[in-house]
Amino acid sequence: MVKYLQILLNARLAKMDERGATAVEYGLLVALIAMLIIGAVFLLGGNLSDLFNGAADEVANPDGA
Repeated sequence: MVKYLQILLNARLAKMDERGATAVEYGLLVALIAMLIIGAVFLLGGNLSDLFNGAADEVANPDGA
């Protein structure tokens, strides 16, 4: 009986370790995605500004109006 409980406890502890590892992996993915977004904004900042300004002008003054 004690051996069975020890096996269950070890299985539960292993599962908890996986949860912690998964959280760390997700955190690293979020950090990587954030770095990619920041890099894209710095590299394409001027072009993005022109693109959004053009879109805003089209919304404010559509061709059909």
